[in-house]
Amino acid sequence: MNKNKNWTHWIPAILILCIVGGFYAGKTYTRKHLFIEGKNKIDNILEIINQQYVDTVNMGLLIEKTAKNLISELDPHSYLIPAEDLQIVVDELEGSFGGIGVTFNMPSDTILVINVISGGPAEKAGILPFDRIITINDSVYAGKNISQNKIMRTLRGPESSRVKLGIQRGSLPELIYFDVTRGDVPNYTIEISYKLKENIGYIKLKNFGRTTYNEFITAIAKLKKEGCNGYVIDLRGNNGGYLDAAIRVCNEFLTGRKSILYTEGKAFGRQNFFADGTGSCQNAPLVILTDELSGSASEIFAGAIQDNDRGLIIGRRSFGKGLVQAPIPLKDGSELRLTVARYYTPSGRCIQKTYELGKQEEYDRDLYNRFMHGEFDSADSIKTDNLPVYHTVGGRIVYGGGGIMPDIFIPMDTNNVTSYYANVLNSNVLYQFTLEYSEKNHTKLAAFPSYDKLYAYLQQQPLLNEFTDYAETKGIKRRPTLIQISKNLIESSLYAYIIRNFFNYDGFYRVTQKDDAPLLRAIQVIDDGTWQPVISPQNVG
Repeated sequence: MNKNKNWTHWIPAILILCIVGGFYAGKTYTRKHLFIEGKNKIDNILEIINQQYVDTVNMGLLIEKTAKNLISELDPHSYLIPAEDLQIVVDELEGSFGGIGVTFNMPSDTILVINVISGGPAEKAGILPFDRIITINDSVYAGKNISQNKIMRTLRGPESSRVKLGIQRGSLPELIYFDVTRGDVPNYTIEISYKLKENIGYIKLKNFGRTTYNEFITAIAKLKKEGCNGYVIDLRGNNGGYLDAAIRVCNEFLTGRKSILYTEGKAFGRQNFFADGTGSCQNAPLVILTDELSGSASEIFAGAIQDNDRGLIIGRRSFGKGLVQAPIPLKDGSELRLTVARYYTPSGRCIQKTYELGKQEEYDRDLYNRFMHGEFDSADSIKTDNLPVYHTVGGRIVYGGGGIMPDIFIPMDTNNVTSYYANVLNSNVLYQFTLEYSEKNHTKLAAFPSYDKLYAYLQQQPLLNEFTDYAETKGIKRRPTLIQISKNLIESSLYAYIIRNFFNYDGFYRVTQKDDAPLLRAIQVIDDGTWQPVISPQNVG
């Protein structure tokens, strides 16, 4: 008994010795294994976690997150593309991709085919517009929260490979199965080109991709054949793309050895780019349309035209992306897009707006801040007092500090915008209604031979009443006064989206551009001959 009592007295001391011993053992173990020869600090930490962390860790996922966090401390345009998303990103600018040849959306919980490319794999297999894709390769894709990227990765694939689709068509009770052999699907960067009036042609550029220059030359040739000798190039919403594509398109409008841009970075010496004098439209009247979403290669194009006094820029200040990213492939199939240089316009302006390293959220709020400060409504809201001043070849003042300032400012049209209109747009209810309306009336609407015939028919339908009824079922309360104020905007959007479901962008833009203020101003300045910047004789050197 006494022995037991004596033993219990030693327990606290033994516990303390165990804890201290464990501490020193851990300390000794850590010292022994902390430093791994030939590895940097990040590699060491990851290796230690992999070997010594108490639980098993998905190291691949941890490394991916670490890499993204590391890059996020740089500028806002350096980024990492995961291996599974790389092909989709590349396809966007490559001009074509291996796929089945459909455009689709998911208005509810199933994949709805909206358009089928004429002569493409899906059409050859028998897929029709407004079919619903329920299964892909026997896996159910309906009723699930599946990202559009994952759907695209599944539908796309190498040419000649096959994909099995389970289709729900109309009210048929059973699925219809199709084996589709993937083919080469074109991905055009010019959404539409057409004759605006008598001698003026219009070209809408979605982005600058691998095939943009060839598409552009084809569009110019078509417009010239129709009698056009002046052009409006619409870069609104164009967020850029390949630099060489923008340079080649710009070259069509510049004479001699005019400067287009130069690039420069710490590890990349200054590289100059000049026109070669072979352009097909060197003296043609020219107007460029820009807005706050025109970025990168779009700003290169607009800046070169402005700095060379070659034409007018109409619209609103561009985005302000002037950083050059180099694609760097990584071993795991992912790709690092690392900023290696800056773009400069011929006058020496850096297009890039200001940013602080690692402050992505602040940078992302720039457009919102512009809107709140009234920049989209009034040119006077853009304060130029503290901006660096540059001069065009003719001596006109232009400003640096981010983005391309337009020569003619056109405010955002908010006259008939109400909270009701904003609500139906932001909630996506308007778009959902046009999809369902198009699907329900597909046979009748698809029978119209041209967009203008369909447009005339839609104008005779009680679409506004049908839509407001539909919106109310989706929780958007009917507001008669606000609806009346926004009536024209709502109806125009309804017509345009329905027409796009049957005539793609050909009909869509012709409807939306009927009251397009920047476009109407562009037509005016070409018509009255004021499209060329006014240069004072004393400024010409």
